[in-house]
Order: sequence, then structure tokens, then C-alpha cells
Amino acid sequence: MKIGTNKVVSLAYTLEVEGDVMETVTSEKPLEFIFGTGYLLPKFEENVSNKVVGDAFDFTLTASEGYGEENPDAIIELPKDIFKVDGKIEEGLLTVGNILPMQDSDGNRLQGSIDEIKDDVVVMNFNHPLAGADLHFKGIVVAVREASETELVNGLRGEQGTSCGDGGCSGCSGCH
Repeated sequence: MKIGTNKVVSLAYTLEVEGDVMETVTSEKPLEFIFGTGYLLPKFEENVSNKVVGDAFDFTLTASEGYGEENPDAIIELPKDIFKVDGKIEEGLLTVGNILPMQDSDGNRLQGSIDEIKDDVVVMNFNHPLAGADLHFKGIVVAVREASETELVNGLRGEQGTSCGDGGCSGCSGCH
């Protein structure tokens, strides 16, 4: 069976960025998704379309095909005071590299990485961690099957209809 719209696809792969392995997904615990439902980046799906079980793939998505270029407007300075709870900042919270769940003025949930800590402000980066990076995927098709009606309505794990932000995932697997 070929990979196509409404097929449940299982993939094992390695993701490399600038020669460094960022993620390894094994055939014992493959990435599973319903093809054509917007779970993965369009160019990722394009590169595995029409493959069958056992087919290998090896392709690179440019930054613009992946998570986009880094947006300088998504790097902002926030007053340190907003991180206080009961007048104190939790020990270890404000550490360069920490990723914090936040909310914008419209109530949208965001993930921000701490880039720098200054005297009165914290520099937060709200770009996707892989923005600006070319993504090299190399792997194999582990399984392909028809999606059930329930899976098409609810998603593989009941994720349809939930609001988890853009794409609803948090890995490096080519998700939004």
C-alpha cells in the first residue's frame, strides 16, 4: 500500500541539523501520523508520498520549507517583574536556555526560550527552536495502512479538536 491521503503512516528516521543528530525515531517506536491531515510540514509529506513499506527516504528541507527563517521580531525583552510569583522569582527559573510556557496579550499560548538575562529584563526568543535551520531527514517507511473513520474524525490519539497551539506537537518530526 502506498502512502497517500488518509493513510496511517509509520516512519523511523534520523533528523540532522548542521551535521548534528537532533532526533532519532526507531522502528520500535515510530512516528505515526495520518497523511494529508496537516500534522506534518507539507514538504515533508511531499517527500514521503507514494512510498511503500521498506522504502528508504533521504531529503533535506530548507529553513523556508521547515520552520521558516528566524524572525527578529519574535525576540523581545520582558521586564523581570513579570516572572515574579508572590514577589519572588523561583530559583532556577531564569536560566539561559530554559523554555518557558507563556501567553501573549491575546491569550495565545507560546513557548519562549531565554536567550539572555539582563539587570531588569529577560530576552525571550519565541521563534521555533529550529527556525532558520535546514532539516535533513533519513529513514525508512515502517508501516502504511488505511485510517479508520474514528481516526479520521478524532486523530490517532484523540488530538483532533484540541487546541495545543500551531500544529499541537512539540517534537522535531517535521510538525508545524
